[in-house]
Amino acid sequence: MVSVFMSSSAARGPIIDFAASESCLEINGLSLAYGDKPALRDLTLRVPRQRVTAFIGPSGCGKSTLLRAFNRLHDLNEEVVRCGEIRLEGQDIHAPEVEVAELRRRVGMVFQAPNPFPMSIYDNVAFGLRLQGELRRRQMDDSVEWALRSAALWEEVKDRLRTSAWALSGGQQQRLVIARTLAVQPEVLLLDEPASALDPISTLKIEELIGNLKSRLSLVLVTHNMQQAARVSDFTAFLEQGELVEYGPTQTLFTHPRLARTENYITGRMT
Repeated sequence: MVSVFMSSSAARGPIIDFAASESCLEINGLSLAYGDKPALRDLTLRVPRQRVTAFIGPSGCGKSTLLRAFNRLHDLNEEVVRCGEIRLEGQDIHAPEVEVAELRRRVGMVFQAPNPFPMSIYDNVAFGLRLQGELRRRQMDDSVEWALRSAALWEEVKDRLRTSAWALSGGQQQRLVIARTLAVQPEVLLLDEPASALDPISTLKIEELIGNLKSRLSLVLVTHNMQQAARVSDFTAFLEQGELVEYGPTQTLFTHPRLARTENYITGRMT
């Protein structure tokens, strides 16, 4: 059951409260700073399983920072100070027994700019599989084909799997990176503005792919494109200055936002 409740601060607006059994990620009182510069401030929310959740907000509001927190990419920065809790399927991702490599397999991430490795299309997709252990050649071939089909790329590349990934178009490279991530079968896919550098046709293919994938896994999308958020997401969270302002079903948030701050942002009256 999904319910809406008011947070302790009325300025934050409504927050969606998914039952724990319906949530893949739970964020409880999360704050994060780069040294003495706050980036996230006391965030509490739950991300539903097998849905698309979009984070929107002005540049510098903490959207990408939050996305990176979900698979502990901030561990690489010694200046980052964090408090609060993130749970993946009920387990604290910062617990001592959690292996970061396994966490990043379960919570895959695709960045704004496509970043295929300097190797063949086939080897890009097989990369993570090989790190996990040896597979028989037929098993590897089947897994690579499955991932490329899942990323809606197989028909375009099946006859040139041994050619360089860098020979692909920008949109194809981004779908290849998604295939590489899907190959290791994550539970959550994080997408940090995955279509912002792409042409409209490639953007449409990425959006169609997002819609197709949510029947298999949970997706979290950061986007500056309000139309894109409205088209592809089921739920939307609006962040401003590191705080959660409003969170709700996408259609409701875009057509009947509860707060003037949210309405001003989605209608372009603030940047």
